[in-house]
Amino acid sequence: MAQRYGFPIDRRTLLAGLGATGVATLAGCASVPPPGQDAFIRRAGTGFTRGGGPYRWTGANAWYAAWLGADAAYGDRARLGRELDRLKAIGVTNLRIMASGEEGPVNNSIKPGFIDAEGAHNTVLLEGLDYAMAEIGKRGMVAVLCLTNFWEWSGGMMNRLARATGQWTDMNDPAKPWPAFPDAASAFYSNEEAKAGYYDWVRTMVGRINSVTGKPYAEDPAVMAWQHCNEPRPGGSAAGIEAALPHYYEWIDTTAALIRELDPNHLVSLGHEGTQGANGREDVVARAHRNIDYHTAHIWPLNWGWVDGKDLAGTWTEGKRKVDDYIATAIRLSSEAGKPLAFEEFGFPRDGELYDPAVPTTFRERYYRVIYGAAEQSLAEGGPVAGTNFWAWNGEARAKHPDFRYRNGDNAYMGDPMHEPQGWYGNFDSDAAIIALVREHAEAFATTGYGRSGAAMRSAIRPRQAAFSSSHSSNVLV
Repeated sequence: MAQRYGFPIDRRTLLAGLGATGVATLAGCASVPPPGQDAFIRRAGTGFTRGGGPYRWTGANAWYAAWLGADAAYGDRARLGRELDRLKAIGVTNLRIMASGEEGPVNNSIKPGFIDAEGAHNTVLLEGLDYAMAEIGKRGMVAVLCLTNFWEWSGGMMNRLARATGQWTDMNDPAKPWPAFPDAASAFYSNEEAKAGYYDWVRTMVGRINSVTGKPYAEDPAVMAWQHCNEPRPGGSAAGIEAALPHYYEWIDTTAALIRELDPNHLVSLGHEGTQGANGREDVVARAHRNIDYHTAHIWPLNWGWVDGKDLAGTWTEGKRKVDDYIATAIRLSSEAGKPLAFEEFGFPRDGELYDPAVPTTFRERYYRVIYGAAEQSLAEGGPVAGTNFWAWNGEARAKHPDFRYRNGDNAYMGDPMHEPQGWYGNFDSDAAIIALVREHAEAFATTGYGRSGAAMRSAIRPRQAAFSSSHSSNVLV
């Protein structure tokens, strides 16, 4: 099983074999359909369609798009345009961005947010999201819009609980060690006041009319999906999860129904990590997605202790085995549900777990090959993987301080949120090797599986994999 996802595909050979005409035609499968065709992305079994044809994507996370789009001192519309152009040029057509941010007392959350500590809406930031969505749509790209956060870096559920109860727990509080934070945050699902504020926000966002385009969000093809939350866990401890589950499922189902009532055109996504977000419980993943359009997997080997950032060479093999197993489980669960799967977050540190853009990305490149190879293999076999979104795009931003830490007011937003070292996981515009991998994956993913049966595609891919492994032994993933 590990070897199945372990080796890279020789993408240049694959593209040459399909022919230049096929590439030119099929690479457009993620673009805006011609007038008169359905412009919205729909689920069809374990895949997606758009405009009558298949839709699959290579994407990125860029949570900060609305902040850059704001016409304010903390915004930078010119940079937003440059970053979108860079991403589009390398084949990235799908972005996952925040459409929420709740201010409050929780440490390490960004300010300004979409909602201040008293509950008032930030009109300037909302208009920043409008501008960002207009620019995304102008380029034929789409976005997944995330409606809150389980974690603290955008305020999220914990700040909503703080407003409702006057109490909160900070992540990494020495007096309240793990899993105190996820157990405390899961109280959101049973707190009616906190949920009422969230549902009001869902109505605000899903029912919004874009101030730049004049188009309702519910009628905008630049929206791929509304996402309940970034990584909503039902808790941290086994006891905490068990207590929260009935309320957790009710919140998921109620939110999905509300979104569909307001907007029948767009997909509904949960934003879940997979089994890692449920203490390994497959039953939780299956039930949580009952009324959700597609499955998602987030894959974080360093955060989950599968590799040691200071000894990547020594821990790579075992870490990769766990990644392979996690991917296989995610694919199996989505296949059993008959729904598509997106690898919508995956990240890996630079060599030595250092943050400077000058530091090599040797092991990150290996890791991306594992993820991209698994996605391409699934697609070639008729499997459910339909999209990949790496975490995350830093672009031209650079850390402003020698300790690589963010301070509110820096405004050089990176994919690494403000609670993390700036440069930990994000890719810079100078990361040529990573950018080349993304571009090659985008080309291969746009064409894999067209015009051939799954068996024929598998037989075509395997000799190229073997040839790549024997001629590029220094890069073989074992």
